[in-house]
Amino acid sequence: MTLFGPCVTVNPESREVLSPRPPMAEILQVHPEDPSRWEYALEYSTRLILAGKVVGFPTDTFYGLAADPFNLAAVSEVFRIKRRTPERPLPLLVASLDQAADLALDPPRLFFTLAEKFWPGPLTLIVPASRLVPFKVTANSGKVGLRWPRAPLAVAMIAAADRPLTGTSANISDQPACSTASQVEARQNPSADRGWRADGRKTSLHAR
Repeated sequence: MTLFGPCVTVNPESREVLSPRPPMAEILQVHPEDPSRWEYALEYSTRLILAGKVVGFPTDTFYGLAADPFNLAAVSEVFRIKRRTPERPLPLLVASLDQAADLALDPPRLFFTLAEKFWPGPLTLIVPASRLVPFKVTANSGKVGLRWPRAPLAVAMIAAADRPLTGTSANISDQPACSTASQVEARQNPSADRGWRADGRKTSLHAR
């Protein structure tokens, strides 16, 4: 995940604070194949998200930017980091069909049919947004894109935060989506705040 601003560097094994360093990264290793070792990472990322921070993280498609969609300051930060224009809505990630249904206004039977067939997975369903979804998220379109990802770590983050998360790709708008940690690091806006990055068998939680 990726947060921006001054930070300290942390050894993921000892949790030892090494030294305060401007624009250095705080690294936390996470093993996607071993959920029993996610407790600290989930607690840490949840604390950041609920504090209004933006977290970059790997999904089952591309790397995404996770923020609390009900926190308008956090939503604004996503737009700023991506240099995204306000007329472009943000998709949301959910961890259950019930959670998705709460965000949709009178979803039709087709919504449930498609969701039950293709979720969890890469399919995004666009539906009329319920009153729970802020206008800023929908870009005043009245619609919202919803997806239940297959990636266990992403689902665990949504569950830990106890709310849907923004799921827009972790790249500058109109640039290619990021499929590796090195791409996220190379393309991220240097004015952003904190986040996740992942590569191969390990995911790194780091703060800038």
